[in-house]
Amino acid sequence: MSRFAAPIAEQIWDMKYRFKQADGIPIDQSVEDSWRRIARSLAVVEKDADAWEDKFYQALEDFKFLPAGRITAGAGTERRVTMFNCFVMGTIPDSMGGIFDMLKEAALTMQQGGGIGYDFSTIRPKGADVMGVAADASGPLSFMDVWDAMCRTIMSAGSRRGAMMATMRCDHPDIEDFITAKSDAARLRMFNVSVLVTDKFMEAVKADGPWELQFNDKVYHTVKARDLWNKIMQSTYDYAEPGVIFIDRINDANNLSYVESIAATNPCGEQPLPPYGACLLGSINLARLVNKPFEEAADLDPAALNGLVAIAIRMMDNVVDASKFPLPQQEQEAQAKRRIGLGVTGLADALLMTGLEYGTDEAAAKTEEWMKAIARASYLASVELAKEKGAFPLFDAEPYLSSGNMLQMDEDVRDEIREYGIRNALLTSVAPTGTISLYAGNVSSGIEPVFAYAYTRKVLQKDGSRTEEEVVDYAVQMWRDKFGDKHLPAHFVNAQTLSPSAHVKMQAAAQKWIDSSISKTINCPEDISFKEFKDVYMQAWDSGCKGCTTYRPNDVTGSVLSVSEEKAAPEVVAKDDDEPMQPHGDVIYMSEPLDRPQSLEGSTYKLKWPDSEHAIYLTVNDIIVGGRRRPFEVFINSKNMEHYAWTLALTRMISAVFRRGGDVSFVVEELKAVFDPRGGAWVQGKYIPSILAAIGGVIERHMVAIGFLEGEGQGLKSDPQAEAMVVNSDTKPRGKACPSCGQFDLRMVEGCMTCASCGHSKCG
Repeated sequence: MSRFAAPIAEQIWDMKYRFKQADGIPIDQSVEDSWRRIARSLAVVEKDADAWEDKFYQALEDFKFLPAGRITAGAGTERRVTMFNCFVMGTIPDSMGGIFDMLKEAALTMQQGGGIGYDFSTIRPKGADVMGVAADASGPLSFMDVWDAMCRTIMSAGSRRGAMMATMRCDHPDIEDFITAKSDAARLRMFNVSVLVTDKFMEAVKADGPWELQFNDKVYHTVKARDLWNKIMQSTYDYAEPGVIFIDRINDANNLSYVESIAATNPCGEQPLPPYGACLLGSINLARLVNKPFEEAADLDPAALNGLVAIAIRMMDNVVDASKFPLPQQEQEAQAKRRIGLGVTGLADALLMTGLEYGTDEAAAKTEEWMKAIARASYLASVELAKEKGAFPLFDAEPYLSSGNMLQMDEDVRDEIREYGIRNALLTSVAPTGTISLYAGNVSSGIEPVFAYAYTRKVLQKDGSRTEEEVVDYAVQMWRDKFGDKHLPAHFVNAQTLSPSAHVKMQAAAQKWIDSSISKTINCPEDISFKEFKDVYMQAWDSGCKGCTTYRPNDVTGSVLSVSEEKAAPEVVAKDDDEPMQPHGDVIYMSEPLDRPQSLEGSTYKLKWPDSEHAIYLTVNDIIVGGRRRPFEVFINSKNMEHYAWTLALTRMISAVFRRGGDVSFVVEELKAVFDPRGGAWVQGKYIPSILAAIGGVIERHMVAIGFLEGEGQGLKSDPQAEAMVVNSDTKPRGKACPSCGQFDLRMVEGCMTCASCGHSKCG
């Protein structure tokens, strides 16, 4: 019998977490092998490794404790990857040399798979004097463009996709440009952006007072605080960014406020971290811990919860010692403070099982009760570790206990900490769990409400026929198993029916007992008024949240996931006669290609590479979609037989990508980033690093000529999604396609666009 609650869960495991050889041959033969691999790897640092390995395995079994993806995929593989999810890089110096030193450190971190955050407030504003060179500064946004290009390059090198968070203080002179930077759809695509909002600024907003924009004590401009706040709100209303981080509140509540100052977060915002700060993540699956689900006495099993939390804390603490680090500064920071981020997933499902409606006062009270229980168990478990292994090196009892978050902790816990110390400086966080939630049987994600109770996927069989597979929420499936076709009770609400205020209420309830922060998306209806939208953020501030992220579907951000049966769905190919419905991770899922007309218009270009005897001829044919011209297929020919195989392969692959529609400008970026270790060549007075880069340049010039791109090295002429959606003009726009599988199943969950079909997310 399969351990997986749904076929999609097994697919996620196979695609993302199953340990395989470089050629794709599985090493983990079953999910039990994966659990054993993780348990053995994290038990190595224990004195009695065998005993702890069994205990760790039991915690992982049945998806009760879910280490974050980096731990699940990386533990025990001996690969040069970090098991830490989150990094905030060092403070950026206000100097050219220092800035590019930081850029190098970011590249090394991303190369190992770390998501990074940066505060760009330390870079002087645009137009400021640059001493010694008689020039004006280009400002922080110009350097953000450099970071953005670096992140795309790291992606093109075959590493895990990058994710970055950029923050800027609300009093920086360039804050207005920062707020609107992502209104250009082609700019800063690798960044999430958030404004660091101070208490003084919020006071000025409420008082409608003036606000000074300054750098190094020099005031550059004075604006009205409310006007600046409205500008943040308008951009977020239109483009879903920037997010808002209440930075003073974060620092005031930080257990380590006596030794660190925080100015940035990880890409998803649940980990505010100091310079070179690092954090690893894991989640307790609350949906697996409910006793007597759907009965009157249903509730979390307190003994099971306490025991599971204790094991999870020990496992995560061991990761600090077992993980590799991209930079020595990150390892030093992690070892000195040993911060971890234990969170939850399946909260909404657990509430459903206990008869509570998400977003009500009763559900908020129960959420607070559960989160407090987890916090208590986490701190007490860390105290026990301190007795055995010692407190974190920077522990100082009285300053630690005098921090904002510790002041509300129960006195018995405080007494234990005062006497024995604590192993981990910070312990709790709620991270995005979109992918691991699918892996755990499609439980509700993090503290989010259930997004959709069911949706369908199409499954391609070996004989070419197609079947439909229903993907059902975990709690809904449990209800069906217990009550059959009986109608779902009224308390079964979902993200589409909840008010924004209900989302905020739940976030605030959970935040009270989370010592780091929470990644959560407050879903807003498309027709919400601007005034109501602003009120959501003010409610978040007034209710004690540490930040706020919203998502309002519109023509720019895209629509939310459609749950109708008519939407496109991924295809799964069966490879074994004994398992005709079994999904496999070596299949690439794509959307339907554009149809090819009988005839196409195009252009042919001659490319002469200095080291090649024969020229390369490149033909690009175009198609008209929605009244706009876009590249559709490519042909590359040469008499040089040395080039035959790879040019043929390149022709087919580029054409396949072009025919899928959407934003294909990345093809140019990827080709131009390729360098030949034997050296490039000078062509028409310009150094080109490889033949492939030269081909990319030709394709780019063609895209510019037909109006698809603004210009060389620039972004799209128009929003690619507007073109992509015209193909099915008879249907309602479906929003953005998943960049991994091509399906229109993207949903904004916990601050990350997550695909419901393949588990892809920008952040993990």
